[in-house]
Formats: sequence, C-alpha cells, structure tokens
Amino acid sequence: MIPDSTRIADTFRDLRTRGSKAYVGYVMPGFPDEAASRKLAEGLLKEGTDLLEIAIPFSDPIADGVTIQRCSEIALANGGGTAMSLRLLKTLRPLTQKPLLLMTYLNPVLAHGAEAFAREAAKAGADGIIIPDLTPEEAPELGKAFKAVGMDIVFLAAPTSTPARLQKIASAASGFIYMVSVAGVTGERSGFDPRLSSAIGALKRACALPVVVGFGVSSPETARLAAAKAEGVVAASTVLKMLLEGRGLAPALAHARSLIHAAHGAR
Repeated sequence: MIPDSTRIADTFRDLRTRGSKAYVGYVMPGFPDEAASRKLAEGLLKEGTDLLEIAIPFSDPIADGVTIQRCSEIALANGGGTAMSLRLLKTLRPLTQKPLLLMTYLNPVLAHGAEAFAREAAKAGADGIIIPDLTPEEAPELGKAFKAVGMDIVFLAAPTSTPARLQKIASAASGFIYMVSVAGVTGERSGFDPRLSSAIGALKRACALPVVVGFGVSSPETARLAAAKAEGVVAASTVLKMLLEGRGLAPALAHARSLIHAAHGAR
C-alpha cells in the first residue's frame, strides 16, 4: 500500500509550507543519446527541479506533439526503451531524494507484464508513474501492481473533462493530478484553454491532491501563469526542443532555470 508519507506528498507539502510551486522536469533516456540524457537529468535536478519525469520512449506517443515524437524516434534508434529508462532511474536514485516518476504509455507496461514492470520500477527507485492512455475505468486491476510496491499513479485530466469525469479521475489518482492546459498534444504554446481555471477548480473540489499543469508551458510567462492556477507545472517539449535544434545542454538548462524560477515565484 502507498504510505501517507511519500516523496511526492512530502515534496508538495514542503513547497506549500514555503509558499512555492512545483516544477516538474522531463527527460527522455536515449535522447540525444544515453550519456547526454543523464547529464540533462542531473542538470535539471541541480537547477532546482522538484520532481522529475523519466520517459520511456515509445513508437506511437499519441499524447505528444512533434518535438517529443521526434525525440522518441531518436531515443529508440539509440537503444532507448524500458531497460535504459530504468537504468537512468537507478543511477539517479542515490543522487537525490526528490521524487522520480516514470512516464510511459500503456503498451510497454503490458508488454513487460504489469506486476514485473512495477516491481522493477520500484526496485530502481520510482516514486510514481504517469500513463497518459490509462483511463480510470482500466485502472483498478493494473493499479494493484503499482500500489502493491508503493508507487503513486498519476492520471491526466483536461479542460474539456466533465465534472463527472473529473470526479472519476480524482478517485483513481494518487500523488498528484496532471492537468493538460489545452485540448491537444504536448508542445509550445502562448496561452491556455479558457476553461482551464474552472476545470482545476472542479478538481480541487473533488479531491485534495495537488494539481500540476502541463502541455504548452514554454516560457517564464506561461510557467508563472500555469503555476498561479495550480500547485505546479510540467515542462518537457520546450527544453528538449533546444537540444533537438542542436543548441546544446547549457542553453537548455538555462532555459529550464528560467522556467523553474518562474514556477517557484508564482503566487
């Protein structure tokens, strides 16, 4: 069973006490290559990332836009997959007490076997898992495997979700809820769906879990706006895009630093 005190719960509790919001970073093991993705992960943690998503590259990432699709292709060509992502997780765990989460689609979990996947993930040091294409209706059986090893299961919600749907998501989730900012896929944007605030409000009425906003957080301005509406933000495409364009690790980390400072300073 998931204990009352977990790294994820403790992190949000500590941030709330300090009057700060969470920044959730993202890496794709194997992109640009295995060594570089490790350097990015270590750099993000040093810059002040509060929670880190470690993706498992997938050939059909239906929730992701062009940037992460291309990064997945490169990662897979470099040998990326479940084994490499667990290897990075295992490498990072002794270096930090910050929450580390796996981000994957359902197919790799089922192909590996849910119970085996959960055991290996927990052994490597995972605090939780995000599965964008896992619905609350499908969660009870699959969720047992992760709950048994003490891992939180993070579900996605959207501004278009009905109150009844948000209630189902809230009932199935643990750790936090990932609210996507638009009715679309990941990628850089200049603004959010006008229904975002009301959807977050409905979630907060449905449960006490923290809400983080992702999909489209690409600048200090959008990071600050998103963090002001919720307990934190997720940024992925905007940092990886700089590496995809060949601008290098230092500029990518500098950009992440600006997003982290914006999220931490949001009110």
